[in-house]
Amino acid sequence: MALKRGLSGVNRIRGSGGGSRSVLVLLIFFCVFAPLVFFVGRGVYIDSSTDYSNASVKQNLDWRERLAMQSVRSLFSKEVLDVIETSTADLGPLSLDSFKKNNLSASWRGVGVDTSFRHSENPTTPDIRSNILNEKRDSISKDSSHQKVETPTKIHRRQLREKRREMRANELVQHNDDTILKLENAAIERSKSVDSAVLGKYSIWRRENENDNSDSNIRLMRDQVIMARVYSGIAKLKNKNDLLQELQARLKDSQRVLGESTSDADLPRSAHEKLRAMGQVLAKAKMQLYDCKLVTGKLRAMLQTADEQVRSLKKQSTFLAQLAAKTIPNPIHCLSMRLTIDYYLLSPEKRKFPRSENLEIPNLYHYALFSDNVLAASVVVNSTIMNAKDPSKHVFHLVTDKLNFGAMNMWFLLNPPGKATIHVENVDEFKWLNSSYCPVLRQLESAAMREYYFKADHPTSGSSNLKYRNPKYLSMLNHLRFYLPEVYPKLNKILFLDDDIIVQKDLTPLWEVNLNGKVNGAVETCGESFHRFDKYLNFSNPHIARNFNPNACGWAYGMNMFDLKEWKKRDITGIYHKWQNMNENRTLWKLGTLPPGLITFYGLTHPLNKAWHVLGLGYNPSIDRKDIENAAVVHYNGNMKPWLELAMSKYRPYWTKYIKFDHPYLRRCNLHE
Repeated sequence: MALKRGLSGVNRIRGSGGGSRSVLVLLIFFCVFAPLVFFVGRGVYIDSSTDYSNASVKQNLDWRERLAMQSVRSLFSKEVLDVIETSTADLGPLSLDSFKKNNLSASWRGVGVDTSFRHSENPTTPDIRSNILNEKRDSISKDSSHQKVETPTKIHRRQLREKRREMRANELVQHNDDTILKLENAAIERSKSVDSAVLGKYSIWRRENENDNSDSNIRLMRDQVIMARVYSGIAKLKNKNDLLQELQARLKDSQRVLGESTSDADLPRSAHEKLRAMGQVLAKAKMQLYDCKLVTGKLRAMLQTADEQVRSLKKQSTFLAQLAAKTIPNPIHCLSMRLTIDYYLLSPEKRKFPRSENLEIPNLYHYALFSDNVLAASVVVNSTIMNAKDPSKHVFHLVTDKLNFGAMNMWFLLNPPGKATIHVENVDEFKWLNSSYCPVLRQLESAAMREYYFKADHPTSGSSNLKYRNPKYLSMLNHLRFYLPEVYPKLNKILFLDDDIIVQKDLTPLWEVNLNGKVNGAVETCGESFHRFDKYLNFSNPHIARNFNPNACGWAYGMNMFDLKEWKKRDITGIYHKWQNMNENRTLWKLGTLPPGLITFYGLTHPLNKAWHVLGLGYNPSIDRKDIENAAVVHYNGNMKPWLELAMSKYRPYWTKYIKFDHPYLRRCNLHE
């Protein structure tokens, strides 16, 4: 029975099998074949759409997209649009990935600018996104490398642009560095050229001014005084009488407090109160009176007034300096008078110097010294003898005037120069030196010359002409140097010395110097553009312009080796007379001996080594100390003579060391260092 039921069940299934078989097939189809068909169809669709997209994208754009494309085309160049259109990024043809992938031309790239985009939502996103973009860029470049083809011309242009940009950047950097370096060097040089000693007391480079608050009160008070004067003038102009009185009262108080103070330490305790009170008045005046044009005009007028005062004081100081330079200090005058009295008390036998036979022996070393200053002459002789190797061969020929003849003799009788020979003469006893022979004497005797040089109220006798009225320029002692062969007819060579020099070395080698046929051996004084002939002579005069070179180098009187034999051959004294006669109306040069000396010895001067003779200790405060100490002769030419109070203190010891201040005559006349 059971078997029957099983067979009957099978038969029932078989009977209904035609309908269920179709259901089973459909189920298998949908479960297995349908997904397969879907994916295969999807892949085919993707391939076909990819191939077709580049050709049909422009046709499927709607009107909004076309409008957007037109706007984009108006913003970018064709080259940029080509890059955008050829991009196959999945974000579309207008994707910004093309910018991040550096597909633009070189002109769109900024030097040193990071063009990557960062999102701030997640701090880890930029790194992940950059990795993804790099992978996409690599895949796209592999797939579409055949589409991005650059011509050699474009590549060459891009390279040229990059090179030009780099060159411009390098030039700008280099130019900037050079400019900074030049400015630094210029600042360093300017700082080196600043000399605080020359700039004076009110120099901003003073050490005490390194502190910004140094002497600030006294400077502020001075500024307040200036502004108070300005506002006082404006208040008077605008009839502000109350304010004017208040300003004048405060101005007097400030000036009284200032007095002669030069620093804050010199100010009284009431200075702060005066500063405050003046500041309040000035603030009030500024509110009521300030006018830029009026204030500027007042300051300019005050500046002009100050300039005039400075010029006036400068003329006055020049006058006083010239006056002091040509006067003899009381102690030296006292010394001369005492020596003169004692000389004329001596018997004639005691007035003679020993070794007078050496005066005319040409083989000895002869010196010519013309002076009316006993102390100065003694320094010249003492310094020469003290530095001479063999004083017995040195002979000194001193010439002075009648007033100082007794004093000069008495001094050297009391203080003989060791084994050296000395002789003193009176210029007034040279009978051959008269106005009929000497043009200078004849000119000095004329009324026109006396009026020009001796009338103080003469319109041209100001400070500029005062130096030419110095007695040394008018004295025959100064012009006697042009008559050396007449004074010493039996000598062959003679060394001329001024009385404002000191000797520091043995001078005998000078007699061995070969002058090469020249008459005068001297140290030249010209530099690049100064102390040349045009400084001393009037080249607007045709006589001067025709005969001399304006750039010819000048030389110094003070230590000169003269060859008296050559002097006589060339008639140097006659040349001097010729030019001195032509200058009677003072049109060739001013009064003095250097200009006629330059003319007389023009082309006849042999330049000596500058170490023999260093000048300027009477006017130049910046001579190198080594040059002074290495010099054979040091010259105090200028107004600041070492025996005057005008002398520069740093140069005076070179002169005073040859004076014995414990001498009885010097002590009696209060002569001391």
